[in-house]
Amino acid sequence: MENNYTKAQLTWLLVLRTFIGWHFLYEGMVKVLNPHWTATSYLLDSQGMFRSIFINMAGNAGTMKYIDFLNEWALVLIGLGLLLGCFTRLSVIGGILLLLLYTFSHPALIGVKYMMAFEGSYFLVDKNLIELAALGVLFVFPAARVIGIDHFLVRVLPVGFRKFII
Repeated sequence: MENNYTKAQLTWLLVLRTFIGWHFLYEGMVKVLNPHWTATSYLLDSQGMFRSIFINMAGNAGTMKYIDFLNEWALVLIGLGLLLGCFTRLSVIGGILLLLLYTFSHPALIGVKYMMAFEGSYFLVDKNLIELAALGVLFVFPAARVIGIDHFLVRVLPVGFRKFII
């Protein structure tokens, strides 16, 4: 792959990818290492037009086992993928989907009260959407193909396969 990035562009794309990867990995590890963690209270606190879906999910203990497992390990794997620059596009897409789910559950709307107070005041755009936009930047500027494990994977994986995950 041709590298048309300047050193400054590569540096800041790497910093962005590292910070987001660290955030996802840390959030996942905190949940994995806490045997009592569950997303149940978060889902019960849902607001917005998808509230009933999230509350119904939280009301089913069997479903919550899967949701908790998937949430924990998705955070860990997305974080690792971003930190290492490995399967970066797949990690970015996973991160965007996860952040969309968080946004659908807890939209930043005026007058909506949540059990867990935010540290700021938001209207429509919150930290989740900002991080989602930053992941969009990483998707369209695939610098992990230059600095990351993807640099090596792009050489060994079949063309059709690498387009979607690297």
